[in-house]
Amino acid sequence: LYFARIDYQDRAKRRNEKHLEVVWRGSRSLHSTSQIFTSAFPTHYSPPDGFQFEVNDDSIPVQDDPLLFDNNVQKRVSDFVAAAVAQANVTRANHVMWTMGDDFKYQYADSWFKQMDKLIHYVNLDGRVNALYSTPSIYTDAKYATMDSWPVKTDDFFPYADAANAYWTGYFTSRPSFKGYIRVMSGYYLAARQLEFLMGRSGSISGTETLADALAIAQHHDGVSGTEKQHVAADYTKRLHMGYVEAEKVVASSVASLSSKHGKSLTNFQQCPLLNVSYCPASENILLNGKSLVVVVYNPLGWKREEVIQIPVLVDKVIVRDFNGNEVESQLLPVTNASLTVRSYHVRAYLGKNTDDTIRYWLAFSVSVPPLGFSTYVVSALQSGGRSTISSTSTVFGNTDQTLEIGQGNLKLLFSSNGGKLTQYINKRNSVNTVAEQSYIYYSGFSGEEGDSQASGAYILRPNGTFQIKAEEEAPLTVMKGPLLDEFHQQLTSWIHQITRIYKSKEHAEVEFMVGPIPIDDGIGKEIVTQITTTMKTNGTFYTDSNGRDFLRRIRDYRQDWDLEINQPIAGNYYPLNLGIYMEDGNTELSVLVDRAVGGSSIKDGQIEIMLHRRLVHDDSRGVGEALNETVCIHNDCKGLMVKGKFF
Repeated sequence: LYFARIDYQDRAKRRNEKHLEVVWRGSRSLHSTSQIFTSAFPTHYSPPDGFQFEVNDDSIPVQDDPLLFDNNVQKRVSDFVAAAVAQANVTRANHVMWTMGDDFKYQYADSWFKQMDKLIHYVNLDGRVNALYSTPSIYTDAKYATMDSWPVKTDDFFPYADAANAYWTGYFTSRPSFKGYIRVMSGYYLAARQLEFLMGRSGSISGTETLADALAIAQHHDGVSGTEKQHVAADYTKRLHMGYVEAEKVVASSVASLSSKHGKSLTNFQQCPLLNVSYCPASENILLNGKSLVVVVYNPLGWKREEVIQIPVLVDKVIVRDFNGNEVESQLLPVTNASLTVRSYHVRAYLGKNTDDTIRYWLAFSVSVPPLGFSTYVVSALQSGGRSTISSTSTVFGNTDQTLEIGQGNLKLLFSSNGGKLTQYINKRNSVNTVAEQSYIYYSGFSGEEGDSQASGAYILRPNGTFQIKAEEEAPLTVMKGPLLDEFHQQLTSWIHQITRIYKSKEHAEVEFMVGPIPIDDGIGKEIVTQITTTMKTNGTFYTDSNGRDFLRRIRDYRQDWDLEINQPIAGNYYPLNLGIYMEDGNTELSVLVDRAVGGSSIKDGQIEIMLHRRLVHDDSRGVGEALNETVCIHNDCKGLMVKGKFF
């Protein structure tokens, strides 16, 4: 494994100690069985200075015509040898690799190969070093053949900085909606492939290939990372949507066939890709017309799942039955004004039409689905008789002195009506009763205009101050309770809405957030963070996942391989979260799982923070060439992008 981007302090130490090449054991569970020979380049993934041969580069070409007065073969050979020896002096053994190229190079490949051919020829005639066209595998074999010993590395290379105030930790969260879309589409793709396999292809071309290609393209290092230009992000998203449309046909036809008695069905199953904005015509209109709605729930995992699902409905008298006709416990939760506002705006923005009917409820009901299988449920509107339980609802406004509680099973959460902050976490089964608080802050983005040109941008996280986001006075707090789940709704500000949800049969809390449009009218970019604060004594230690497979120990303001010089105490302690983050103190553990890739840390003992959204007004000079300022537009009226997501 060969790469260039390691921390500038780490690289300097490794160059001095000839430790640029290591045996990397990145998994603490797999140990040496997953080790790999790894090398960081001495400077960058480009040739040494003076050996860039793009048509507009200023490197001196090899002039080997004897009739020319500026014949420079010996000079260029000596330059080549000196550069090779310089690299050999910071690496081990007698082999060095030059990566001939860089970003945006080889627009005219002939200029490169013409010069490389000459250099290889004349350097080998000189005889001091041997030069050849090679590959990483040939180079690795040559290194292995030396039978040299190599240092062992057991942690990873995060976080990375290329200068004192330039930590590449902002991109862990950049474009969080796009990151979430990729996560959802990845799961959908796997389910669609399974269903396609079960039913067989209808032709020679798979109906999921378009989505597979779009997902593969989105894995580009300037794709899912969120470090692309806005028009490129839009192109990625369009390709994913086109892939979804094709895969949706596969899913609909497969489910229809699987759920029919004779393998063929005329049922037209519809899906709801805009459920994140509370829009699902299939579940809304059918019940309104007095018809029954058939809901098929598919489980692509290898174990049985018992969950609670929710769909929007317009009626308040419904009943849910399983395939055998047995009534299934269900609950109606009133739709909030915040959800209706999001629905109305985004349906206009994405579909170009107004929503004629206003949904009234979310219908929640329990489902039990076998592994790699499906279950069928029928939702019917009733005029009278038994029906779903409508949640009891109570609303209070700020600046009162009450304790609000949700949770009917082992898990309970207590909130203060004064600001709506979480105050206490109780788990009766584990005998845990502890103080816990959740809050929101934002980091103002450094502008790069205050005597230091490094701004906060798509790549770089560089806070220029920490500010609490306090709940607006008289902000409503709503508690909804029912037989399946309890919800606590908070409208912290006009642009932050949160639902804390506890299911009766679960022992974890689900937090659903809507953040945006982030206000930038003051000309200041902002990075929105939620913090969970406890009384745990964590001694600067926390754990983050490694690509969702292992968890690695992190120690604040510390690096295992070198003595860290601290320049950015926030950005320099941020890590990527693909699965989650946790901390422990010997008695208690707090874990937070995420629904998409984001950045997170523990800046203070006993506290976990997750960056949920970023909106910035300056470019960070790392190649994007524009500010990270995502918007949604209706005609020419554009607002900052809203992000909706969950953590657990």
